[in-house]
Amino acid sequence: MSNSIPDDKELYDLAAHFGSELMQLRLKLATAESCTGGWLAKTITDVPGCSEWFDCSFVAYSYEAKESSLGVPRVMLEEFGAVSQEVVTAMVRGALSRSRANIACSITGIAGPTGAVAGKPVGTVWLAWGKGHHPPEAQKFVFAGDRDAVRRQTVRAAFAGLRTLIAR
Repeated sequence: MSNSIPDDKELYDLAAHFGSELMQLRLKLATAESCTGGWLAKTITDVPGCSEWFDCSFVAYSYEAKESSLGVPRVMLEEFGAVSQEVVTAMVRGALSRSRANIACSITGIAGPTGAVAGKPVGTVWLAWGKGHHPPEAQKFVFAGDRDAVRRQTVRAAFAGLRTLIAR
């Protein structure tokens, strides 16, 4: 195994620092990702020893995957669309209920360059964070840039929200 730090040092440092905090608090994390395609989980698993604080990740891109893997109701997907507060909140609840984690983050959005719909331009991303049985919190972002830029900003925002969540 190489001792080199991955290319994206900023995200690696965020993950490593967050992991240290989770270990001190004896918390485990699960993620549920759509538009980031597992980028948050990849960033986390770049950190040696992450198995001490990271349980699992669900990469659920399609409606069917969100429904079967995370328990997002089909009617919710059809009524609000995958990129919505309702769906991202259901995703974080599903990640918590289908894992051994006590905190979770979920992500759904439109990374581009296509996929925009009325009221949801490219760069629209919903994130949600949940802890135990407390009500999840969700936040909408509209990020600028190309597909990678949107996804990188999303991962950064995911860590920021997770740090806020555990600080309470």
